[in-house]
Amino acid sequence: MATNISTAMLAQLQQRHTITALVENHPGVLARVSGLFARRGYNIESLAVSVTENPDISRMTIVVGGDHLVLEQITKQLHKLIEVIKVVDYTEQPAVDRELALIKVGAEPRHRNEIMQIVEIFRGRIIDMSDKTFIIEVTGGSEKLDKVAELLGAYGIKELVRTGIIAMARGPRTA
Repeated sequence: MATNISTAMLAQLQQRHTITALVENHPGVLARVSGLFARRGYNIESLAVSVTENPDISRMTIVVGGDHLVLEQITKQLHKLIEVIKVVDYTEQPAVDRELALIKVGAEPRHRNEIMQIVEIFRGRIIDMSDKTFIIEVTGGSEKLDKVAELLGAYGIKELVRTGIIAMARGPRTA
């Protein structure tokens, strides 16, 4: 007897997990963390790293796909690294996440008003313009950035770059 896995069940099994790791701010830490993922065959969907309010500590925000077992293995492996101070999973707790995109789009004079309306609707900003292009800055959730890129695609996206997701727990809890 064949079993059917519903799309919803499959999506739940392959959930996107957003985790942060507070690490010592030393050369080579990023390479060790990314190497850990590569050795175990886990794909990093998004990675953002920066120094925190403490210059001795960096914060890595990592988005990875997989089920809860994958997340558990990743967390255990991260804790084994000497430079890792703390690991937090934001998947099932209240958090704010954002991403930044810069999009260079073809902006012929006859399309500029339409492009500016799209940018305004999504609370983006035109941060540079030439006679044939706009560079647009948009921040928000991944779905918002996907939709803006989809709509601007009709005008010809010349370049697109995204920062990767950054996340922070809501309320007084710190990570």
